[in-house]
Amino acid sequence: MINTHNLSFQYDTGSLISFPDIKCESGDMMLILGQSGAGKTTLLHLLSGLIRAKSGTVTIADQDLSKLSDKQLDHFRGQHIGVIFQKFHFIKSLNVLENLTIAQKLAGKPIDENRCKELLENLQIGHKVHNNINELSQGETQRVAIARALVNNPAVILADEPTSALDDANCQAVLDLLSTQAKQSGAALVIVTHDNRLKDMIDNKITIS
Repeated sequence: MINTHNLSFQYDTGSLISFPDIKCESGDMMLILGQSGAGKTTLLHLLSGLIRAKSGTVTIADQDLSKLSDKQLDHFRGQHIGVIFQKFHFIKSLNVLENLTIAQKLAGKPIDENRCKELLENLQIGHKVHNNINELSQGETQRVAIARALVNNPAVILADEPTSALDDANCQAVLDLLSTQAKQSGAALVIVTHDNRLKDMIDNKITIS
């Protein structure tokens, strides 16, 4: 489902970073560890097609992302990839439910409010469905971001520090939800983090530095 080969990225400063090859099949979960500045978020952005590699290839669901135009990448991402960002990028004038349904609309999917509400209930924030985003705590906002990434049943789930704002109990709950979603839908799940609590929870892991 996810394959990379000889992947590298060059920053505007001119510095070049190379990444180990990644292989994550449907239904599998992979943890990518590294301290701040190691390039974890850059790698996630490469996997999602938000930025383009200096060299090497990223293949998602048998599609080489380098072969797609920017417009095609946007469509492919909406159809196949769910991303949980560190910065949430919500539309603050909309409530929680509206932020989820607009993600469905932008991906060309039918609006399914029941799917949205089910995810929010599973994340223990179903009672916040009609709240404005600005009314949520950081942890609640992070869980809405997770729901948004899952709402379109993506083939690939990419999570950037999804547990960083959560206590131990909610950390485990979120990991369980992501793992269950990946297995149920046959999605490949990649988590990038410096959260050491996850080390013992996921067997398949690599460290970048």
